[in-house]
Amino acid sequence: MELLPWQSKGGLGNFVSASSVVPVNDLKGPKPSSYAEGETQLRCKLAALYRLVELCGWSHGIYNHISARVDGKDEHFLLNPFGMMYSEMTASSLVKVDLEGKVVGQSSSPFSVNLAGWTLHSAIHGARQDIKCIIHLHPPAAVAVSSMKSGMLPLCQEALTLGDISYHDYQGIVINSEEKKQLVKNLGPTNKVMMLRNHGFVACGETIEEAFHYTFNTLAACEQQIKAVQAGLDNVHIPKADGAVTQNHLLAMQGVGGSDSQGTKWKRGELEFEALMRALDNMGYRTGYDFKLLPVAKKNGTSSSV
Repeated sequence: MELLPWQSKGGLGNFVSASSVVPVNDLKGPKPSSYAEGETQLRCKLAALYRLVELCGWSHGIYNHISARVDGKDEHFLLNPFGMMYSEMTASSLVKVDLEGKVVGQSSSPFSVNLAGWTLHSAIHGARQDIKCIIHLHPPAAVAVSSMKSGMLPLCQEALTLGDISYHDYQGIVINSEEKKQLVKNLGPTNKVMMLRNHGFVACGETIEEAFHYTFNTLAACEQQIKAVQAGLDNVHIPKADGAVTQNHLLAMQGVGGSDSQGTKWKRGELEFEALMRALDNMGYRTGYDFKLLPVAKKNGTSSSV
């Protein structure tokens, strides 16, 4: 069988090719009065995530969407304005909407939100109170794996850390209420990753850090699967679900992000996300991220105040 070359799209190495920088934290003053408690930081964090996805090469022009739930009694979440590139996203440009699709907060952008984006995110946010952040993307490797009858195969460590994966059959652009019900049913009460057949995937998290962690590992697993299956499935070794594999699965389901040599426990995605925010700030993006794990970053002026 002739092996076809696979051209990888994305990866953290694309950071070095960033040629222009627009500050993420464009909010003025220590506490903008128009935002609820904690929303300023959430906006900065989500806008920084959009930039991170762009720099990794995973964006799709003005399409795809990432949302974050706003804490409070109201069911509100932030979504990207439909018409802006991920590289343009700032804290003030994000649009706050409710589960009915109504814009409930001001935005510096003249755009509203994408209908399909609101439909997908409102369905999941409305049904899963444990989910704070939802990332929907469809880079080529993810679309390829979502189109395979086998779905995601447990071929590598990244795939094994995803836990149980859900699947949703393609029904066109997600804009109707019936499909919202099916999305929720297929995702289930605990899964965090759902492959959208012939379309891409959704990665969810109880935090923005966790959602990015699942996104990174989903895409890494997809790229590795595309490369491996070119040799034929008969030549691919599938790890047995015992020993270390079972332990990895348990860690994934328990929300453990790992521990260091001193036994300190970190939440999933916490360490790597803060490292990436430091990288963004060092590049001049002024994320406004409130660093917690490395206080020296604040002392050195790496973190912007909000």
